[in-house]
Amino acid sequence: MNIAHWLARTARSSGGNPALMRGGQVLADYATFHARAGALARSLTEQGIAPDDRVALFATNSPDYLVALYGIWIMGAAAVPINAKLHPREAHFIVQNSGSAHVLASTDLIAGLRAESTLPVTALDGPDFAAMTIGPAAPICDRAPGDLAWLFYTSGTTGRPKGVQITHGMLAATSLCYPMDVDPVACDDAALYAAPMSHGAGLYAPIHVRMGARHMVPPSGGFDPAEVLALSAAHGPTSLFMAPTMLKRVTDAAKAAGQRGAGIKTIIYGGGPMYRADIEAAVDWFGPRFVQIYGQGECPMAITALARADIADRTQPRWRERLASVGRAQSAVEIAVVDATGQPLAAGQTGEIMVRGAPVMPGYWQNPEATARTLRDGWLMTGDIGHLDADGYLTLVDRSKDVIISGGTNIYPREIEELLLTHPSVDAVAVVGRPSADWGEEVVAFIVPAPGAGLDTAALDAHILAQMARFKRPKAYIQIADLPRNNYGKVLKTVLRQQLEEMR
Repeated sequence: MNIAHWLARTARSSGGNPALMRGGQVLADYATFHARAGALARSLTEQGIAPDDRVALFATNSPDYLVALYGIWIMGAAAVPINAKLHPREAHFIVQNSGSAHVLASTDLIAGLRAESTLPVTALDGPDFAAMTIGPAAPICDRAPGDLAWLFYTSGTTGRPKGVQITHGMLAATSLCYPMDVDPVACDDAALYAAPMSHGAGLYAPIHVRMGARHMVPPSGGFDPAEVLALSAAHGPTSLFMAPTMLKRVTDAAKAAGQRGAGIKTIIYGGGPMYRADIEAAVDWFGPRFVQIYGQGECPMAITALARADIADRTQPRWRERLASVGRAQSAVEIAVVDATGQPLAAGQTGEIMVRGAPVMPGYWQNPEATARTLRDGWLMTGDIGHLDADGYLTLVDRSKDVIISGGTNIYPREIEELLLTHPSVDAVAVVGRPSADWGEEVVAFIVPAPGAGLDTAALDAHILAQMARFKRPKAYIQIADLPRNNYGKVLKTVLRQQLEEMR
């Protein structure tokens, strides 16, 4: 089934519902949204784009982003959303690797892209695109569940990004997990797009379309904590996806302004490690508004979910333990933890996490070698290390590539990072390993001091040794102004390792 049928059904049943908004301004109801997307599909077809072709979206968040996405789907092509923060050369690689036939881009990004590519480009915020969304609508092209809908390129923290094939069936499965495992959706809700629509926030659009909810894009087109708080208070109830770094910023801004999050219904967080101290502070300030999801591009947004009750209910005897987890398997998947030979491990034992089910990708785009390494007998090998408890709660320990092996013993950086973040002088931290002639690897902590604080290594050592085994203590603390991050907010530990190598 073509996922665009959900838009058509909502337009028929609730065509007058407000659909697309810029801030508090309603730009289109569902009937208009559907008509414009159908007209775009016809226009793309008239330009020679065929079903199974790819159309790239290199744009900042805007209401027309959704018109473009659904127009591409209606005519049977696949969308290739590209993060607007990427360099034009990085965007060009994705356009070229995906074999895109056309690019829809924000005006301010076109010049850089045209310097790299000769493909036809249409300004998503220009008059030509507006003209393409007027007139007769194309019929919805038949699509099978296994047909490509969204070609998602990984963030490329360790090399060239790979194209994850997200099918129509995957989008449906991920979307249906949302009201079952994450948060119910009502027609008066507003999905607030403060995170990039090219990533997780956009993947949650289909379920909000199907339920006839509003789609609100901040006037800034991006993430501004004060704007998020103001829009939610004026036009809630809002639900939004945030990376952990965004949630921390919103919490800090709300505290500074004395705002308690009026109008915010739910904040779903994921996409990186959420440190326990940060989520506790957020719940203390905002109350029970949070749900955590764990997913990967290869199984988008749909591996596990940690319910708001698990996050907020401190009367539960194992509350802190569950808060440190990423929750339980979502309804469309099963998960397992296995050893190095692929054998399942018992509850409490640590190994690699694998997942299978309807939201798991069929493979990487034109990359059979990477697909063979990642998919084994129908299971997705996530590359994440963790353990399950007897109640099915999954706790992530670290990425397999980030584990430090010192003296033959595995050391998990996240455990050390969690503890260091509880020290008042630490604002942010990243722990990596560096080569050691004596131990193979040794622990190094990069520290961003809290405002007004310095780097007191003796105090940090004492903090670690009071609560953790001595062999896990960092052998060096390095002060850094800010941690290097990719465009999704994930810390680039490869860059930190390179810095250590250069220092050697």
